[in-house]
Amino acid sequence: MRYLYYPGCSLKGTGRAYEESMLAVFQALDVLVEELPDWNCCGATAYMAVDELKAFALAARNLALAERMDTDTPPADLIAPCNACYLVLNKAQRYITENESIGNKIHTALAAGDMTYSGGVHVRHPLDILLHDIGVERIKTAVKKPLEGMRVACYYGCQIVRPYATFDDQYNPTSMNQLMWALGAETVDWPLKTRCCGGSLTGTIEELGHRLSFILVKEAINRGANIIATSCPLCHFNLECYQKQWQTRYHDDAHMAVAYFTQIMGMAFGIEEKRLGMRRLFVPPAYIAAVS
Repeated sequence: MRYLYYPGCSLKGTGRAYEESMLAVFQALDVLVEELPDWNCCGATAYMAVDELKAFALAARNLALAERMDTDTPPADLIAPCNACYLVLNKAQRYITENESIGNKIHTALAAGDMTYSGGVHVRHPLDILLHDIGVERIKTAVKKPLEGMRVACYYGCQIVRPYATFDDQYNPTSMNQLMWALGAETVDWPLKTRCCGGSLTGTIEELGHRLSFILVKEAINRGANIIATSCPLCHFNLECYQKQWQTRYHDDAHMAVAYFTQIMGMAFGIEEKRLGMRRLFVPPAYIAAVS
């Protein structure tokens, strides 16, 4: 198996542990991943509210680069691990195809840079690849340290199933749960798994953003989880990085390990902690290992 990989800005910065663990897991499963050369920012969800057309143009350039690389085997599969990148690239793809006015403007913008795009790219999330291409049975064979005793709250966030539910149920996604079961872990019944984490509100309307994140972590604790699995760098940041502040703000010790689902997979595969980016977590890796 071979896939193109679009890291986006976060996975080269605050979400680097996501990139490290994902690449390590794919290597363990004999999946070849090639980073898209000369990629640029996807346009981001916030930029959509400022100038939607320019955001589409940024996203379209990445799609055109991916299509150019895989002209012999269309459609090219382009992995976008960040939930926001995944949403924006899919949104751009659809608007270019379904909205003639926007599509014409984007094609004109691409032409100015000697680029074209004919729709020959399939934007995919790692959860989709792992579950539907590699499969649960293959993943089970790679498990060396079953995660018996680990109770996981699978947090999907709001962007990989809304508005486009391309590989999972829009209201009750289970793809991450299925992966955790294959690793030997237990997942908790957690109805808040697609509720917004607060997004960028933690940096703009701080009190509101913190409250949304706190509610999620507190509910995971109440449901008996001992770790939250995430698939988005911003979600991961919001759920993990403010826990000490919540102790003062809410007078409540909402302390919970938070890790990317790929890090948890890597733990079960027996991959060393450094390759999984465990040292980048605010909650010490030793704590996570203890609950497994």
